[in-house]
Amino acid sequence: MKNNKPQMNRREFIDTVSRKVPTWLAFVSAFGAGELILAKDSDYNPEDHDYAMGIEIHNCIGCGRCADACKNENKVPREHSYFRTWVERYVIPPEGEAIVDSPNGGIDGFPKLKEGTEILRSFFVPKLCNHCAEAPCVQVCPVGATFTSRDGVVLVDESYCVGCRYCIQACPYGARYLHPETHTADKCTFCYHRITKGLLPACVEVCPTGARIFGEKGRRSSPLRRFLRFNDITVLKPGLNTQPKVYYAGADMEVR
Repeated sequence: MKNNKPQMNRREFIDTVSRKVPTWLAFVSAFGAGELILAKDSDYNPEDHDYAMGIEIHNCIGCGRCADACKNENKVPREHSYFRTWVERYVIPPEGEAIVDSPNGGIDGFPKLKEGTEILRSFFVPKLCNHCAEAPCVQVCPVGATFTSRDGVVLVDESYCVGCRYCIQACPYGARYLHPETHTADKCTFCYHRITKGLLPACVEVCPTGARIFGEKGRRSSPLRRFLRFNDITVLKPGLNTQPKVYYAGADMEVR
């Protein structure tokens, strides 16, 4: 991802962390991670929820409306290097590896393949933060700015983020970037400000084919529960044991 901020040297990093860590530790000991972000909505109990998302690959048409809606809703920079969610096109040739492209995250559509190109099949795959139950980004954050909320969403508190990029490097899904204005880590939050009010994430709400399914794993009436029950489900990079909470139906070994 593009980043114009100068690299922080070791001494500057240590000085920055040393100033912020005591405040963060005092906060955690008093309230616990996630309390502050929920303070505005006292009627919402995060312990009653366990959010996740499903992706039906066969339903995705690559329109890019999800990525565009995400940028509008979450004020993601419009430059081509910054995305909370994006769509990739997979083109499977008769021989060799799959060809994967995602021009501007799929927002502007996909170019036509060269005339005469032989393909077995092609399909689109939406990508986003996987909100892993064992999230590497949470484990490496030196100041606790990245944490898992009690309703299972991986969040970033930008007021504590020091911009060290450790979480960006640790994410195996390439789902994080350094915001060019705040110089803090940014990523998909499942539109946390919406779901805690009973609304759907923006990407789910605008999908014209229902390729994205959002809900709660443990609630019988949840559309996600039905999605998980009636589909052959896979996750991205299962060998890493990060326990992703974004589930794919219709994915094969070509999807990575």
